[in-house]
Amino acid sequence: QVQLVESGGGLVQAGGSLRLSCAASGRTFRRYAMGWFRQAPGKEREFVATISWSGGTTYYADSVKGRFTISRDNGKNTVYLQMNSLKPEDTAVYYCAANPGVVAGVERYEYDYWGQGTQVTVSS
Repeated sequence: QVQLVESGGGLVQAGGSLRLSCAASGRTFRRYAMGWFRQAPGKEREFVATISWSGGTTYYADSVKGRFTISRDNGKNTVYLQMNSLKPEDTAVYYCAANPGVVAGVERYEYDYWGQGTQVTVSS
């Protein structure tokens, strides 16, 4: 069992940057692969990025590759999403998710635990 809390969202202009944080409860964080998803108005929740237990393996959606970076600090029980060169189409509620496996996939059903989400709004 793990609980997740996202933070760091806000309103920025196109081209700006934000860094999202996801704080996990307990020490079991080290044994979970982690992911970021987002849900824009009128759309389904979609995959953004994932990172393995150790942080050695990452994978990104094509839409954010080269602009976003996922990382984790297991000592702080925290996973991050650095978002650069933000675009209006990045506007969404961003969710942190945990998968009790070494490597997490891109499907929502692969993740057992979810945070409450944090709003990111990018103006043009």
